[in-house]
Amino acid sequence: MAYYGKSIETVIKLLDQFKPEKDSPEQFLEAAATSLQTLSPQEQAFVMEVLSGCLEYRKLLTIVVDAFYVRDGRLCLWTDYSLFEVVCYLATFQLEELGFQLFCSIVKSQPVHKVFKFLGFLFNPLNLGSWIKDEWSLIYETTHVKEQWIDPLMRWQPEVQELLNQLQGALTNQPPLPKAKAKVTEPKEFNLTAPRPCAIPVPEPVPVVAKARPVPRSTYRPPKEQRLLETTKRYNRRKAEELLLRASVEEMRCARPSPRGEPPVEDSKTKLRLRFPPRILKAPKLTFYRPNDDSPVKLNTAAILREGALYQRQVERELQRVDKLMDGAGDLSEFLKWQRKIQAKDLEEQLAAGECRRLQGKLSHEEAVLARQQVVQEKKQKADQKKEETAELMQQCAERRLQEERSMKELVEQVMETQKNIKVAQTKLLKGRQQMVQEVMEESRELLQRSAEAAKEEQRRRCELISQLRALETQPTRKGKLVDLTQIPGYGLEGEMSVVELRERLALLKETQRCKEEEKRDQIIQGKRAKSRALQNAVEQISLCRAAMGRSAALSPPRRPPRWEEKKAQSAAAGAPSRDERVLELQRRIREKAAQRRGQEALLHVPAPRAARPKQQAQLEAQRRLELELEQSRERRLRALQRGGSARGPARCQGAV
Repeated sequence: MAYYGKSIETVIKLLDQFKPEKDSPEQFLEAAATSLQTLSPQEQAFVMEVLSGCLEYRKLLTIVVDAFYVRDGRLCLWTDYSLFEVVCYLATFQLEELGFQLFCSIVKSQPVHKVFKFLGFLFNPLNLGSWIKDEWSLIYETTHVKEQWIDPLMRWQPEVQELLNQLQGALTNQPPLPKAKAKVTEPKEFNLTAPRPCAIPVPEPVPVVAKARPVPRSTYRPPKEQRLLETTKRYNRRKAEELLLRASVEEMRCARPSPRGEPPVEDSKTKLRLRFPPRILKAPKLTFYRPNDDSPVKLNTAAILREGALYQRQVERELQRVDKLMDGAGDLSEFLKWQRKIQAKDLEEQLAAGECRRLQGKLSHEEAVLARQQVVQEKKQKADQKKEETAELMQQCAERRLQEERSMKELVEQVMETQKNIKVAQTKLLKGRQQMVQEVMEESRELLQRSAEAAKEEQRRRCELISQLRALETQPTRKGKLVDLTQIPGYGLEGEMSVVELRERLALLKETQRCKEEEKRDQIIQGKRAKSRALQNAVEQISLCRAAMGRSAALSPPRRPPRWEEKKAQSAAAGAPSRDERVLELQRRIREKAAQRRGQEALLHVPAPRAARPKQQAQLEAQRRLELELEQSRERRLRALQRGGSARGPARCQGAV
């Protein structure tokens, strides 16, 4: 029987590991059984029986142990919670099976002072007959609780009382622990320092503000690095333009595609005599390779439809032009003359508007200079006014400092007077605190009485509710009826049917839906085939149009675009002086503002901003030549691309028409 003490310790450890929020009792018991394989069969059976019983009646045991901690076990540790649960389970449910002698040996193997307190609390007749019985009756039936658990505990009362006497004797025979003598608190007087005599403060010297340094002139000038970066950027851009011009001028003959049967024509304007640095002259020549025109090109559906629509629009436009000529449409020469006049007039207006914008910018610059001079004058006035205000503030600060010194002296005198009355104030404060403590104690007693009455009322109400619930549970209930799937429920709804009919209808609906899907799939396949046939016809039509356009482009001479003439006319018109009234008015206002600015500069001795250095005539001429050459090279490339791209289209289009 010596293994019961170790078995109880094993049960206590397992109960400490159980967490009701996460673990289920069945899984926990299975895990515990696997961990107890090392024990003997008797020990394993005893441990599993006690552990399963503690988990099964956990609610009953928790009620008793929680009440013990609230009432008699306030000084006990919460780590012994599982020990008290095991002792309560053995005393309530296993006392008759184990026998009183074995129960005594198990109890004596545990800490004596803990078990003595708990058994005295559990086997108290007042507790068993009053609140323990009522609390257990809330979970189980009252008759079962009284006959199975309360009455057996009351019968074992004399034997348990003898066991408690033995435990009390064992506790009294133990030598008491020596108690240390408590120290009595001895009051001491306050060690207050004597106040020092107030010293007269030394007046602080008036701070002298250091003279601020003037703002350096480099703040208002652009940095030297920025100017270097701008010059480098301009040089690199000019160098890149010269390289581009050189590459376009010296390109190979294979890069200039020309129609078949025509010799390459040299333009007299393309022969330039420009000076390039030696690094540019040594640059490698560019080589262009013309791709094979007969190579097949794979087009997607969108490209085929887009190109077919383009050729269709071209054919319709050509047919409309032929119809107009057959109806007697006239020449467009008069309309073109009128159009040129309107364009020349619009160009003059644009040039006048540009000159007006330039003059307005110059006028705003003059106005900004005048505004800057006015701001300088206002800042000087504000600086003088600020100096006067600072002088007044310094004087006010000195007066305020004197007033503060006087108030500090008065405050020190008041503090010295209040230190004399400290003891009187302390006695008054102590009496007030004692009165407050007495009032709080009386209020706490009243609150405890009210809470006890409320608890009794709540207990009575809960008992009434439990009796009502048990009365409702005793009433007979109807048993479930059989379900007939072929029967209509009969709720009176429109379209009501049985489950069997519903299943048949769902099967028919699925069959019809499958037929519709097959029909839709056939329609999609037919549509795809028709679309592929239409695309094949469009590809054949496009090939015919391309051949026709190629033949027409080979027969017709190349046309020079009129953009070069427009650029030349605009450059010639830009050099002529403008006689617009708005321009003259802006020039007059600029001269007036400049005269006014010079007058104010003479008064303020402010240096005028440096004017922008005019560009040299040679630089302007070189820039214009570069622009002309770049424009000519772009036009040549555009004409070459037009000839190569449209060589196959018009002939095919004419053949198709």
